[in-house]
Amino acid sequence: MQSSGHRFRDVEHHPLLADNDSYDSSSSEADMAERVWFIRDGCGMVCAIMTWLLVVYADFVVTFVMLLPSKDFWYSVINGVLFNCLAVLALSSHLRTMLTDPGAVPKGNATKEYMDNLQLKPGEVIYKCPKCCSIKPERAHHCSICKRCIRKMDHHCPWVNNCVGEKNQRFFVLFTMYIALISAHALVLCGFQFFSCVRGQWTECSDFSPPVTVILMIFLCLEGFLFLTFTAVMFGTQIHSICNDETEIERLKSEKPTWERRLRWEGMKSVFGGQPSLLWINPFAGFRIRRLLLRGKKGGPEFSV
Repeated sequence: MQSSGHRFRDVEHHPLLADNDSYDSSSSEADMAERVWFIRDGCGMVCAIMTWLLVVYADFVVTFVMLLPSKDFWYSVINGVLFNCLAVLALSSHLRTMLTDPGAVPKGNATKEYMDNLQLKPGEVIYKCPKCCSIKPERAHHCSICKRCIRKMDHHCPWVNNCVGEKNQRFFVLFTMYIALISAHALVLCGFQFFSCVRGQWTECSDFSPPVTVILMIFLCLEGFLFLTFTAVMFGTQIHSICNDETEIERLKSEKPTWERRLRWEGMKSVFGGQPSLLWINPFAGFRIRRLLLRGKKGGPEFSV
């Protein structure tokens, strides 16, 4: 299809929006900026709730089974503060990942008026997503769960009930890092606790009965090992992707880069923002408390508030 001196391609034949279906790009961008992003996916919401429950369970076992009964006051205080701080950072990173727009392309912007405003060069090819009727920027992919095209989409993660993309990858990396740290910390504490209980013949190592203590700690060890393995691998994969400026989808599809790659530190700075600092590991950086007004829109996969 020829339009305004440039070519327009899509994956399948799909008409543009009619000229009388007005689309205001500026108002749409401003509208998206005021949204709290939340994907209404049943599987994702169950996985997100399970993530929180597992972290709360680990915190319960560490605090009430291992640390509070300990006779070493400073051992309990230092490890309790450290573990709970890491847990808060992990859950905060999870929330930021889940409730942050990953880089969704505005729906229905494939109009003649909008394309004319792009000031494309003659013969330049642009692509339209036939599923959400939006112009796909370079490196954007359509997510069938979010029902949106996502800029620099890495993958859709059910554990955070969201896509990992251009705008929330930093929080996802922090989430995997903090979960790996609290998992490792819990495993170390379990090792010390087992040693202490065996040495004391299970008499004063816990306020719970020995069978209950053993069951709780075995489940915590299994949880810690599984989460440590999964999140450590995911953390390494994400750092590798960032340093090579290549998303997981692009790697799996073996897409040849048509963009100028930002390698190593340039890629890290583009994701985490600015020069290396403590803000890189702070999930609260850039957080703004805004008034949330539910608009009551229906039919979309995300809440608009």
